[in-house]
Amino acid sequence: MSEDAQDEVLPESQETAAPTVSTSAPPQENPFANIIINVLAPVVVLSYLSEEGDKLWHVGPMWAMIVALALPIGYGLWHFVRFRQMNVFSLVGLFSVVLTGAITIYLWSGGETVRSNAALLFGIKEAAQPLVLGSLFLITHKMSKPLFNIFIYNDTVFDLTRIEAAIVERGAQRGYKALLWKSTLLFFGSFLISSVINLGLAFYFLGDLDPLSTNWKQLYNNDVAKITGWGFVVIGVPILVIGGLILWYLVAGLKRLTGLDAEMIMQAR
Repeated sequence: MSEDAQDEVLPESQETAAPTVSTSAPPQENPFANIIINVLAPVVVLSYLSEEGDKLWHVGPMWAMIVALALPIGYGLWHFVRFRQMNVFSLVGLFSVVLTGAITIYLWSGGETVRSNAALLFGIKEAAQPLVLGSLFLITHKMSKPLFNIFIYNDTVFDLTRIEAAIVERGAQRGYKALLWKSTLLFFGSFLISSVINLGLAFYFLGDLDPLSTNWKQLYNNDVAKITGWGFVVIGVPILVIGGLILWYLVAGLKRLTGLDAEMIMQAR
């Protein structure tokens, strides 16, 4: 084949390949929509709709709780139908929402007052959510797709091909495995910190709930809204801070094990 013929064939093959790449890209979840529907919207609903009054949006504590729970549950079901998958964080969050509803039904079924163990039960539930999430990072460590690799140590951030080739070349596999395990433990530590603080938040907000108040259900909803809002901060901040430290720790360890500099370890931006 002549050079002129090759020049004619190459552009044609490139033109046919490009649409295939663009149309095969999977749809991506909007993280802002996730936060708004699963965190912010329930907080607003519980804070402003729980009152029984003359305003149109004053639907009362029971309906406010129903609406607040329906939002993340509905979003979770829509997400599963739309993306045909349920990520671990969404699954644990959905379970937490359902558990919130179950605990509320139990606490409200004690008669004319809220049950005295409200703070304890809600605290255990709030502490369990980050603890379960963090434990999954430890459980999946030796699996084919560890959660730590999916969320932190992945090929969108690190040049894994170059790193692993250098590890094999220098015979540093044992140190490499130890580095990833220690980094996973550090990340679990951020969830452990969140779990303890979440437990304290539940006792702080629900511990002084007056069970003899005439509007105790409204007060309960308001406290749950505060716990939900602050819980998002309590989980997010330690993960961001410790996540940054983990990245620094990983890069420093990889530089030592591979002999590569930071620019070669990290993916180009």
